[in-house]
Amino acid sequence: MESIESKTSVIIDIFFCVVFMPLLVFLGPSHTWMSQWPIFFSLVCLFLYISYFFLLWINIPVQILRKRWGVIALSLSCMVGCNYLLSLYPLPEMDFVTPVLSRYQTELRDFGVSVTLWLMFSLVLGYTLSVSFIKTLYEQMLMKKRIEAERDKAELAVFKAQISPHFLFNTLNSLYSLVIGTSDKAEDAFIKFTEILKYTYVAIEKETVPIRSEIENIRNYIDLQLIRLNSHTKVEWQCDVDDGLLPVPPMLMVTFVENAFKYGSSTSKDCVISIRLHLRNGRLEFATSNKIMRQADKFRSDVPIGIENCRGRLSVLYPRNHLLEVKEEDGIYSLRMVLGLKRDRIVNQ
Repeated sequence: MESIESKTSVIIDIFFCVVFMPLLVFLGPSHTWMSQWPIFFSLVCLFLYISYFFLLWINIPVQILRKRWGVIALSLSCMVGCNYLLSLYPLPEMDFVTPVLSRYQTELRDFGVSVTLWLMFSLVLGYTLSVSFIKTLYEQMLMKKRIEAERDKAELAVFKAQISPHFLFNTLNSLYSLVIGTSDKAEDAFIKFTEILKYTYVAIEKETVPIRSEIENIRNYIDLQLIRLNSHTKVEWQCDVDDGLLPVPPMLMVTFVENAFKYGSSTSKDCVISIRLHLRNGRLEFATSNKIMRQADKFRSDVPIGIENCRGRLSVLYPRNHLLEVKEEDGIYSLRMVLGLKRDRIVNQ
């Protein structure tokens, strides 16, 4: 953004020097001064250029915001005083046969030169102040964008910090139940958990990952849960992806999968958890559906926290380019997320 600011300032300055000032000089009566009074003409041009850059350096809008009225008054007084002294520059008298006419024509000419000089000074002053206000407003807008960008990064960090520990805590609980039961599935479970743990700590530091990596993590999580659970819980997992390299936020969809298993699985009653991921032409649709099997009150109080975290991440990363719908009807909880993915987003591999 700093390069944009500097380029914009340079363009505005070049426009003043090579377009505005030449037009101001050559389209007005002052263009005759070049041949008649070259020294005076040079002083006028030099003064106007100095006035422009001096006023830009003073930056009147910033001084107004800081309420430095003395600096503003002194600067403008100096500029007006210099212009007044320049208007008193002794030009050669006009030579007529009649002395009275010579003095009259000389005074009339000096008055016209003075009016032209003040008009040129006023135009330069107005242009400079307009440019200063526009540049200040532009810089304020860029600063606001910087602040919003830093705020978004901070929000993402908070969301990630909230999601990751919760996920690891639940996974460790699953492994603990297997170990104390001396299950022969413990080895497979630890392998899956190791892969999940590695992915979590690698991906959590990245803004985006290839969707194929996120899918592999979801599969590992599903396999790990199925090792823990018995045959009462069935999982319908559908995955259809045409481009595994498209970038997605890490640890986003697994949050929804985790909620589905946490509240939609059972070791004593038959239940089905449906998970569907579809990606075609950059349009990602992810959906889960499960019957609320236990702790319905706790489910209704806990689930919105994770959902709102993910909703916050989506609003930051995909403004106006995402959809997140949740619905609970007849004891069935369903979630649907739609994202517009783009290849030009940076993928950290």
